[in-house]
Amino acid sequence: MEYSCVQLNDLPDEILIYIFKKLNNVTILYSLVGINKRLDRILHDSIFTSNLTLLNYLSYNSISSLSKPILDRYCFEILPKINNKINWLNLELSSMKRILSVNYPNLFGLGIYNIEKETALRLFTDQTCLIEIFKNQISSLVIGTKNKCGLTENVNTLIFTNILTILNNLKYLHFDPSLDTYQQISFNRSSPTIFSSTLLELHVKVMTIDDSLYLLDGRFSQLHSFYVHILSSLHFKLKLNKGKLSNLKTFSLSCDSKIFYYDDVIIPLLHRMSNLEQLNLYLDCSCEKTFIDGNDLKTNILNHILQLKSFAFNIRSSVHYINQIDLPSNQYIQHTFKEFKYKKIISSVDYFPDSKIGECYICSYPFTMTRYERITNNFSGELFKSVCEVELFDERSFEHEFFLRIQKSFPFMKKLTLINNKPQNDKQCRELKNNNNNLLIIQYPHLTYLNLDQAHDDYLEQFLLDTKMCLPINVELRAMYKSLKKVTHNFKRNATRINCLKMNYKCTDDISRFPKHLKNYFRNVY
Repeated sequence: MEYSCVQLNDLPDEILIYIFKKLNNVTILYSLVGINKRLDRILHDSIFTSNLTLLNYLSYNSISSLSKPILDRYCFEILPKINNKINWLNLELSSMKRILSVNYPNLFGLGIYNIEKETALRLFTDQTCLIEIFKNQISSLVIGTKNKCGLTENVNTLIFTNILTILNNLKYLHFDPSLDTYQQISFNRSSPTIFSSTLLELHVKVMTIDDSLYLLDGRFSQLHSFYVHILSSLHFKLKLNKGKLSNLKTFSLSCDSKIFYYDDVIIPLLHRMSNLEQLNLYLDCSCEKTFIDGNDLKTNILNHILQLKSFAFNIRSSVHYINQIDLPSNQYIQHTFKEFKYKKIISSVDYFPDSKIGECYICSYPFTMTRYERITNNFSGELFKSVCEVELFDERSFEHEFFLRIQKSFPFMKKLTLINNKPQNDKQCRELKNNNNNLLIIQYPHLTYLNLDQAHDDYLEQFLLDTKMCLPINVELRAMYKSLKKVTHNFKRNATRINCLKMNYKCTDDISRFPKHLKNYFRNVY
């Protein structure tokens, strides 16, 4: 039997386009442009040329430039041939000058990533810089900065202000500074005069709710979509314009910290958005009397925003309680959503007797966020494919079956933090099962980070015993040295050796010198 050899050029255009669309367009252009006229005709289509990401994404979300051979070929051969087809470029700083030296008559969008803040500030203040050349052309801009130590002023605020000053026709701005507590956008101490009559969509991270209110005081008259992430729970009660935001159609608000101004600030802010069509709320609220439930959302939000078409939320509310009388149950919370028209609702109610705090968690499903916090034994167990960071917390012990439930609910979990100082109850039972090989071994195949600093020794043992957990290679472990020494029997226990040899131990104690047998017990120690 003779073998036939079908070459790439033998395939019809439709098949080639289908194949190329499945691959990275930057790699395809580098590999195939210039081979023959037919491939050039196909690859010069806007499908492959309109949006180019000329950088490399490395592990842990870090970014680097293209290799010199690839960059040279793009700058000398490829970009000059397709320059009039390019609408959007994603770049990193070191190669940006070379790439932007080519004329792009139809370029309207730029993504500039991994730039240090001082460099970004120069980039948007130097009137002779490359940005000045495109200032009337760029309508969409994404900026991703990274930390740099030693800065004493709020550089991000200046960068943000200068961007809006220089780019005259900006319609879309996604300003994503690194999460540095002291370098978020903030207008509390100084209020630069910034405004835009062209900006339609804004994504930004700010320090406080007051900074959000400042940006919503009418200075962006045409703004229809606002996505804001707040770092701090502070509220300075500044006097700002509180007029109607009739043009706003989409509003997304998230906050890293527990807030105390849900009723006083968030609800009045939403009442200003009478024409809102899409709302996203991701909040952790401290309440005085009762939880935020379906009745609260209907009374305070839905009854005031009648144009709303989509409502996604992830809200945790907490109250202090003295006794157990008339405390809402999860069944009651679910009942408050009986006539709720937005998606499936997940709820969980927990009461923590040690701290005398009750918590109610409500969220719309499907879940869209990448982080899920304070999961307790009452966790319902739905599937959350988008989540890669998980935090477990309870005043009741977590048993082996609970970790199995976490495995099934978060199949792509990368980071796990466990906070629980209660010992496991069925440890002896599990040991008997283990001897009979009846205990299911749990696998977290994508795990890269495990924080057990605030966990009882039983949970450290739960993860280190290879008869209970199968961990991938290169997991970073954070745990107290004293606990780790105890669980591993002074780093000589064979039952924990296999998992430890896969892990990099990050010691958070003040240990001046690591014993040699500790370094031999783990993959790396630092």
